[in-house]
Amino acid sequence: MTWISLVGITLAVFALIATLAVRSGFREEFVDTILGANAHVTVYQQLEVTESGQTTRAILDFEGMAASVAAVEGVTRAAPLIKGQVMANLRSKNAGVEVFGITKENLLTIPRIANANRSAGSLDGFSPGIAIGWELARTLGATPGDTIKLISPNGVKTAFGTSPRIKAYEVAYVFQSGRFLIDKTRIYMPFAEAQSYFNKEGRADEIEVFVENPEDIDGYSLALLEAGGERALLWTWRDSAGSFLRALEVEDNIMFVILSILVLIAAMNIVSGLIMLVKNKGRDIGILRTIGLSEGSILRVFFICGAFVGIIGTVAGTVLGCLFAIYIDPIFSLVNWLMGGQVWDPSIRGIYHLPAKLDLSDVLSAVGLSLGLSFIVTIFPARRAARMNPVEALRYE
Repeated sequence: MTWISLVGITLAVFALIATLAVRSGFREEFVDTILGANAHVTVYQQLEVTESGQTTRAILDFEGMAASVAAVEGVTRAAPLIKGQVMANLRSKNAGVEVFGITKENLLTIPRIANANRSAGSLDGFSPGIAIGWELARTLGATPGDTIKLISPNGVKTAFGTSPRIKAYEVAYVFQSGRFLIDKTRIYMPFAEAQSYFNKEGRADEIEVFVENPEDIDGYSLALLEAGGERALLWTWRDSAGSFLRALEVEDNIMFVILSILVLIAAMNIVSGLIMLVKNKGRDIGILRTIGLSEGSILRVFFICGAFVGIIGTVAGTVLGCLFAIYIDPIFSLVNWLMGGQVWDPSIRGIYHLPAKLDLSDVLSAVGLSLGLSFIVTIFPARRAARMNPVEALRYE
């Protein structure tokens, strides 16, 4: 029973630490891919009705607005942006893509693009060429140096209607940002070329803003609104990913509760073992009480027996859990190899690997929970042993 209790505590603590590490790693990786390849906050304008009756959010003085926003304390970069959705074509393959028009200087400051996980080609050729995501390149079969066609339904307006705009661009750079959806759909195009391609000369769609502390993005809101002018509106990274992060937080709390129950079940084995020990040692307890050993001494003896099982199991589980988090990549590679590959599908998960991050607070919470439960459940059989009547224990001896 002692060995069963020890193994149970070890596996329960290992599972708890491993789950908490994967949870922390997944959130960090998810947030990092968002903040590393997307604007921390986007400044755009309210709808305005033109003289012709059309509505627009175009920013005419985009250079002035970008300079004003960049002057806000804590803002590291503010870049005008053109955005549009088109179809990309290479030979017989097509894909729907989202085009971001941006200057080369500003593109070089986007961490997950300029310093991509994997890349091909060079951003030196970005001015005449374009940069495309890794998965998009694989879908189209494109490599640096290939020429792809971008087809927009909103092209030149003629007397017979609007004809699609078709233009060819050379692929200068292929990047893997770490987030599958971005790599599957995104194309970066020089800002001036994007203005011409989407018929948006002399204007921008929005201002892409990066800040020093993205986690405190709400603290920048008032200053950014003032810098953006009367018609300015904000869309932060929390607005775009907030629902997913909230769902992730709820799932984290539920998983912690479920695994805490697993630790409790493992700790209950200690109770079973101690109850059997007390029953088997009834005669010895009676003799010790008869020669003068106090109730407190008996309680301490059995408490130490149960507590040591919890302590040793917790230490072993903590070591295993930390080793799992540290060596998760080779462990996952082994599992992937044994299962024949495709265990982790980035098109479903959104990221390319299973991350894990050891957080001291997570480890301490797992250790504290395990030790606390082990100590608490040990008290009850220990008190039963301490309160055993020596006369009854030795009646039939």
